[in-house]
Amino acid sequence: MHHSRLLKMAVATSATALLLAACGGSSDDAGTDAGAAPGGDVYAGPVGDGEGALSVLAWPGYAEDGSTDPAVDWVTPFEEATGCAVDVKVFGTSDEAVKLMQGGGYDVISASGDASLRLIYGENVQPVNLDLVPNYADIFPDLKDRSHNTVAGASYGVPHGRGANLLVWNKEKVGEAVDSWSIMFESDSPAAGGVGPYDSPIYIADAAVYLMATQPDLGITDPYSLDQTQFDAAIALLEQQKPLVGEYWNDYLKQIDAVNAGTMTGATSWQVIVNGFDPAVVGSTKAKEGATGWSDTWMIAKDTANVNCAYKWLDWMASPEINAQAAEWFGEAPANTKACDLTADPAHCETYHAADTAYWEDVYYWNTPTEDCLDGRTDTKCVPYSEWSKAWSELRS
Repeated sequence: MHHSRLLKMAVATSATALLLAACGGSSDDAGTDAGAAPGGDVYAGPVGDGEGALSVLAWPGYAEDGSTDPAVDWVTPFEEATGCAVDVKVFGTSDEAVKLMQGGGYDVISASGDASLRLIYGENVQPVNLDLVPNYADIFPDLKDRSHNTVAGASYGVPHGRGANLLVWNKEKVGEAVDSWSIMFESDSPAAGGVGPYDSPIYIADAAVYLMATQPDLGITDPYSLDQTQFDAAIALLEQQKPLVGEYWNDYLKQIDAVNAGTMTGATSWQVIVNGFDPAVVGSTKAKEGATGWSDTWMIAKDTANVNCAYKWLDWMASPEINAQAAEWFGEAPANTKACDLTADPAHCETYHAADTAYWEDVYYWNTPTEDCLDGRTDTKCVPYSEWSKAWSELRS
């Protein structure tokens, strides 16, 4: 995606929706901390005629109907093919999305990992019968059955796409060769004064990823599964980082301006943003310690009255043709293995590492921290998202 497309998406959405799908939540706590695995009946099907309407809650750029760019429209063909009239509401943060889903009135949602478990345990979404989504068969295997959308063996959605959070730096001020998140955290960082962390409670996981590599004695194996000692260490690292920070960012257009102006000299960013930078000036890499990232999921509201239209939408968005369009427009790796042959840019999937399984092995997709440790530990409790949100708010105050 070019910078111009980012601008179009920003102009087409409200001031509160200036984030891309990788985004975590705001500092507000909108979640329900997980307990026992939720119940819920799986729709037996078969998928019949659509009910005539579908209300879609989505990240900007995920459900395009031609209003952002007349040439970018996969909603209208869906309506024509299914008879399901689509109403799209965009949101700007995962916390906003959770609040909207809790309020009801939406049939499907594109949920990032820091929202999906909150929706599952809050019983806002229903388990999905994957047999009723034929295109699911072609989803990349390493995107299936992930802990952010699968609970007790039940799948709660269909993957949409994925991306890694990258390290970017100003070569003139920091140096030509950088491979570590250390420039974001260590007090002697050459990027001091210009560090740009992502402004969200979920960024605590970025600190945890760095600690996994630099303080192995902490025993962190999952950056979203932190006991109190591990969590305190992550917060201590973020306190250490604070004097280095020039700006916490959550508006990608402002990040673009700050990096190009040379005031943000080391930051976390996304491939779609990196593509617009001058590589002679701005370096980028997936740091050697690994990275956080996102894998978004299309989910169905538990109480939807439009279940047939909802299943048709999930299969539509998972199809090679539409998945290719959506991933290329937004700027991410598609979820469908066959989408790579259908992108307008033949190099799109190579740029976004779509089929490079090894690339994703140390990318930790955003997840919702819960008291029941996501890493499988049963002899301790982990710090839930509500406490992440509180701690981030205190850090930022």
